[in-house]
Amino acid sequence: MEIAPVITIVLVGLSASGKSSLVNYMYSVLGRSGLIPFAQTSSGNSHYTTMFLEEHNVLRSMRSGFCVYDTRGLDSNDMIEGLDEVSTWMTRGVRHNQPCLRHGDYNSNKVINGGGTNTRYTKRKVDCAIIVANLSEINKAFSSGDLKHVVALKSLFNNPSIRKSNENPLLILTHGDTITAEERINSRLKICEFLGIPETTGAYDVACLTEQGILPEESDPVTAFALTEAVYRSLMQSDRNHQPKKKLKDWIVLFVTWVMCCIGAFFAILANFFTRFSQHHNNKLKY
Repeated sequence: MEIAPVITIVLVGLSASGKSSLVNYMYSVLGRSGLIPFAQTSSGNSHYTTMFLEEHNVLRSMRSGFCVYDTRGLDSNDMIEGLDEVSTWMTRGVRHNQPCLRHGDYNSNKVINGGGTNTRYTKRKVDCAIIVANLSEINKAFSSGDLKHVVALKSLFNNPSIRKSNENPLLILTHGDTITAEERINSRLKICEFLGIPETTGAYDVACLTEQGILPEESDPVTAFALTEAVYRSLMQSDRNHQPKKKLKDWIVLFVTWVMCCIGAFFAILANFFTRFSQHHNNKLKY
């Protein structure tokens, strides 16, 4: 199999969905699980988490690892532009410090100098996408009846570039600690039904902070296990997407197919030329 040395996972979601908080929580959980903690490749500029793609690396061994990309949140009022940007990440790859500028940024003060794509960083092919959603906002949407937020989330969930494998993309629900336990359970059931995914294995409820403002893994090991399982499933899904290596026989078949296509195209052009020539000759004979 063609196995890349680094598996790339991209976190995508609407604005204020908790992607950066999830990355901060991964620092603690993965460090305790025995993996080498994240090696942040940026210079620590706070603007990077909102305006630029930011890569975080994790080592599984001396020869392999994976990286998680924190991205800019999508605007629910302009999902077309956001979905186009996500499709570009999934098809063309991502690079650390790559700008995430939207159409309205050029007419405001959000454009930051020095944010151009830097070729010093490796361009990586995206192997898996994890959708991060704010459970508090989902609960508010279902309670008020204004489903604009969850409809935007569904359009992101069903994006063809994300659903490039046979499996549904992983869904991580954050900020569930800000609502009651009953609202938390009901909102999770409703969003899973709305997206058409199983409640037990389709979504992971990961509260990045508790009501007391402390990391949940210090008081709730179940939440830490949910995050670990989500990362594990994303890695397993990425491994199943690897393509088999091409053998010599495959290259020969590809070459012969290409030659036959060229010969077929050549004779098709000749047939078209002589057909037109004969028609022109017949018209002359009539006159």
